[in-house]
Parts: sequence; structure tokens; C-alpha cells
Amino acid sequence: MTKATQKALKLNKTLAAMALGLVAFGFNATPQGQFGFAQAQAQAEGVRADVGKHLKDASALIKAGKHKEALAKVRDAEGVSGRNATENYAIEGMRVAAASGAGDADSMVKGFEAMKASGKLGTADQLRMMEAIAGTYLRNKDNAKALSWAQRYFKEGGNSPTMKQVLTNAQFLSGDMTAIIKETSEDIAADEKAGRAPSKDKLNLLLSAAQKKGDSNAEGLAIEKLLNFYPSKELWAQVLGSLQAKKGFSDRFNLDVLRLKLATGNLKDGNDYFEMAQLSAQAGYPEEGKMVVEKGMAAGLLGQGAEGARHKRLLDLLNKRIAEAKTALPTTEKAASDAKDGNAQISLGLAYAFQGAAAKGAKIIAEGIEKGNLKRPEDAKLYLGLAQSMAGEGSKATATWRTVKGADGSAELARLWIIQARGGKR
Repeated sequence: MTKATQKALKLNKTLAAMALGLVAFGFNATPQGQFGFAQAQAQAEGVRADVGKHLKDASALIKAGKHKEALAKVRDAEGVSGRNATENYAIEGMRVAAASGAGDADSMVKGFEAMKASGKLGTADQLRMMEAIAGTYLRNKDNAKALSWAQRYFKEGGNSPTMKQVLTNAQFLSGDMTAIIKETSEDIAADEKAGRAPSKDKLNLLLSAAQKKGDSNAEGLAIEKLLNFYPSKELWAQVLGSLQAKKGFSDRFNLDVLRLKLATGNLKDGNDYFEMAQLSAQAGYPEEGKMVVEKGMAAGLLGQGAEGARHKRLLDLLNKRIAEAKTALPTTEKAASDAKDGNAQISLGLAYAFQGAAAKGAKIIAEGIEKGNLKRPEDAKLYLGLAQSMAGEGSKATATWRTVKGADGSAELARLWIIQARGGKR
């Protein structure tokens, strides 16, 4: 049972108590209602026996959980002619109580509007009734009416957290993703400003609404906050598992996704390790490939079984390429330095980072960016941040990654690296 449902049931009991209190007023008994009714008028006018009998029968049926039968008794009371204001008020109160238990939101509205029009129903009582009406419509899956009543509740001064949940649920079920994104984002910002961690449910709601609407900015915000406040290996797996399927995400970042999977413990089997090692070799980073193969072997995922010999051949190939690259390094450095653009320096700098000389690699990448005429300048900044991070310069790496603005996946990768680098901490 959800908190909202529990609150609604509690409200139903309160409405029933209200109705019983109205009947008690009419017979000069001690008032038991919880809604602040006009006692003086009730005692002055009274509820006649022929009306009161039907209302007492209705109250007994409510206590027995027979709410539809209670509504029939309310209609019997309504059929008595010459009713005075107190009798009408008592009838409408009993209608609201019985209808609440029966899940008849339209009858609740009828009773509420009549009670409000009488001028006897206090503001706090009006808000409680509107809360019950909105919740009943939501349970009946009449989302548009639930949304309308929840909005009215807040417009008239309500501030219940439970009603905020009803409002949000009604918006979501009605398809109003724009409102959910706006209001939930504001709530999250308010939580953070107050030094509170936004609830996981709130962040998941923002994520769902953003995905339904196709709002990449809001989706990115939700993912970032979830990873910041509630990081887990499973959440990283979910985020990274869907990354490559996103519209506009470039295939050239397949290796980068695997790098994040490795960093977050989400290379799941030998095939993942083998694929990453191959992609590293193809990209010109044999040292990275060797590191991945060795990690896979240490985990018992590579180097064993029917594919063991194949894995070892890959390791031999990587060692051979490392030796060749070392021999060619002076020529490679001179060619990169003499080039009219900085593209070769980006690759060379990242290669140095994987060789264990990350600070030198970051310096070379920065020089390449400064030289300019880059084929992919946003990629260059992504890799500068990676080299800086590997060199232990976390602040510099974060500052660099924040400048990445590519729309093909580079900016999203940079954002995820920022989160991963701080370990999910703010």
C-alpha cells in the first residue's frame, strides 16, 4: 500500500467522523466531528427525526463498510421535503463520507461543492476534502480530473507532500511531461539548496518524464543526479548499456564506452575484455590493450578454456606493437610536432598517457589543441581531460571535461567521466 493510498484511507475515516458529528449536532449531542462545523446554527435549527433516521442508518452502514448502501440512505434523506440548512449540510457531509468509501469521486464533488457554498466549511476542511477527491479520482484512473483537483488544492493554499505526489502522478499519467520536468527539477534544486539529497523516487520520476518526452537535457540532469547521490555498479551498467543506442551517438566512441565500463566495474565477461583490447590496438593504444588483457586474465575471464590460446596470441601481438611503437617514437613525435594541425598530437598524447606518462601526454594534447585545425576539437578536449585525470590532476580534468560541447556523444561521455572521477560524491 502506497503512502498516498494510506493517507486517502485515513481521510475517508475522517470524513466519516465528520458525518457522524453532523448527525450528533442535530440531536443536541456532544459534537464529535473533526471539521469545525457551525455548532450554534446546528443546535438552533436541528436535524429532524425523519432526516436524522436516514443519516444514522447511513452512518451505521459506513461503519460496516457498506458505502454504496450508505449513499442510498443519503438519497433517502435528500428525499425528505422542507429540509433546513443544517439538514442539507448534514446530508452533504454524509454524502462525501459515503462516496469517499465507495470511490465515487463525482458524488464527493457534489457534496463538497454544496458544503463549500454554504459558507460553513472552513479552509482546512476544504483542503482535506479536495485532497480526498483528487486521490479518489487518481485511484479511479480518471487522471485528468485528479490533476485538476490537485492543481485546485495547491491554488487554494494546500501544501501536503502527499498531494504533491498525487499531483505528480496525475501529471505523469495524463502525459504532462513538461510540467513534471519543470516542477521536479525545481524541487531537486530546492533540495540541493537546502543541503538535502533529492529522493531517489524524485530523480527516477524526472528521468522517466525526460525519456518519455525525449528531453536530453533533463535526462542528463536526472542521470547525473542519480549517479551523484545514489551511485551503484548496477546504475552505471544501466546508463552505459543504453548510451550507444541514443540518437546521434557516434560509433567512434565505442572504445570510450568500454573505458567507462572498465572504470565502473561493468566489463561483464571475457568477450567485453577481448573486444576492448582489440579496439585499443586498432586505435593505436597497445599499452591500453595489454592492460585490459592482463586484467581479464587476472579475473579468470581471459587466457583459459577453448579461447585461451586466442587471448594469448592477442597479448603477444600487443607486446609486439608496443615494441614497434617505442622504436618509432622519435619519428612519431617529430612528425606530430611538425604537422600543420594538432591531430597527431592528440593521439600521441593519449598514447603517452596509457604508457604511464600521463602528465607528458596531457601536455602534448594541450599543445595540439592550441595548434588548432583539429578534425574533432571536442574529442580532443575529452581526451585531454582523460589524460589529466590519469595524471592525478582531477580538478584540471573536471574543468576540461566541462568545456566539451559535442552533440555526437563526446559531451555526454565527458559528463559521465566527471561523475566517475569523483566517485559519485558531490
